[in-house]
This record gives sequence, structure tokens and C-alpha cells, in this order.
Amino acid sequence: MMFAVAMIAVLVSLALALSRALLGPTMFDRVLAGNVIGTLSVVALALIGFVTGRPDFLDIAILYTLLNLVGTIAVLRYFKLSQPVAPPVPKE
Repeated sequence: MMFAVAMIAVLVSLALALSRALLGPTMFDRVLAGNVIGTLSVVALALIGFVTGRPDFLDIAILYTLLNLVGTIAVLRYFKLSQPVAPPVPKE
């Protein structure tokens, strides 16, 4: 029963993060929501692994955590480097 409540809480949080990813006013809100979705997916994998008694899911969750971290850093670096930089305004 307790794991069902935990899974429902994770799914509600996933729905809220998905709405933030779709409706976020800025790009950083969307990237943060994607990171939250990845983290909640790891929590869901860990819950499923615990309920089914298969520790293999925890290994997959750890691997997915590392991929989530690398992906978030890559996206943020891409957007940081692709932003146009305004030339400095000369002082008169």
C-alpha cells in the first residue's frame, strides 16, 4: 500500500514536471523540468525494482542518472554557446 502511494506521488510529480516542460516561459525552465523528469524516472525505477524484488533495476537507475546528468550538462552548454553575444557599445 505504501509503495502504491509513493508511485502515485511520483506520477503526479511527473505530470507537473511535464506541464512545466511544455509551458515553461524560458528555456532554462524547460531544461530544469527535463532534469526533474529524469530524476523522477530514476525514483520510479527504484520503486519498481524494490517492489518486484529485482535489484537489476537499481543498476539501470544508476546508469540512467549518469545519462541524465551528462545530457543536462550538454544541453546547457549547447544553449550557452549558441546564444548570440552583443558587441560592446563604445563609450563616447
